[in-house]
Amino acid sequence: MEIIDVALKAAEVASSVLLSYRGRLEKEEIALKSKNDYVTRADREAEEKIIETIKAYFPEHSIVAEESGVSGTGDYAWYIDPLDGTKNFIHGLPMFSVSIGVAFKGEMIAGVVSIPELKETFSAEKGSGAFCNGEKIEVSRRPFNEGLIATGFPFKGKEMLEEYLVCFKEVFFSVSGIRRCGSAAIDLAYTAKGIFDGFWELSLNPWDIAAGVLLIKEAGGIVSDFTGGNNFLSTGNIIGASQNSYEYLFSIVHKHLGNK
Repeated sequence: MEIIDVALKAAEVASSVLLSYRGRLEKEEIALKSKNDYVTRADREAEEKIIETIKAYFPEHSIVAEESGVSGTGDYAWYIDPLDGTKNFIHGLPMFSVSIGVAFKGEMIAGVVSIPELKETFSAEKGSGAFCNGEKIEVSRRPFNEGLIATGFPFKGKEMLEEYLVCFKEVFFSVSGIRRCGSAAIDLAYTAKGIFDGFWELSLNPWDIAAGVLLIKEAGGIVSDFTGGNNFLSTGNIIGASQNSYEYLFSIVHKHLGNK
């Protein structure tokens, strides 16, 4: 079975797990990992099912997972977020997702983002385009000033809140609107689909963004860190946007956050 097919299968299994817990999570099944950062029994079970599916086909591949950490040292690495948007999930908001990205020698080659409640599955293979529910998608062609931009608040980088808010204000006055879904994987997928014209966030984890990075690139968009480089997986600082919006969004974010 091809890598993308295994990623799709794993995301489907994990999505079923998450949906089975919707509305019936007990308080004792929710734990605090750090301030404002939660994990649930659903996260753990979904991750177990994803890893089980991957290992059935590619036992030699390495895993970089949110809940279970890093295992293996192979050239192929699977970046797994079994539940991106845990707080949304806990509170009953439908904006949560499963994100699975695969890299070969550090380069993303496959990615899947599933939004179980909305029945949307995004997928991409390097060089083969990006898709939502099997239909090809592309980034938007709107001008930046008419754009809808997504972001995420820096709850893991609160020391940069002041700079972030100045950046937010300039973006806010430059575009038609700003949205926050509460799931970086969804923000990236919706940028790839052309719903959003761009997205920026800081202090993310690699499993939050690995799949979405490839979705945007394969949909014709541009992805970088805050300095214009490709170190977003290690820094957690990311900008993803359409061809029409990237230059403008990057110039604002770089000005305020590029030295962070």
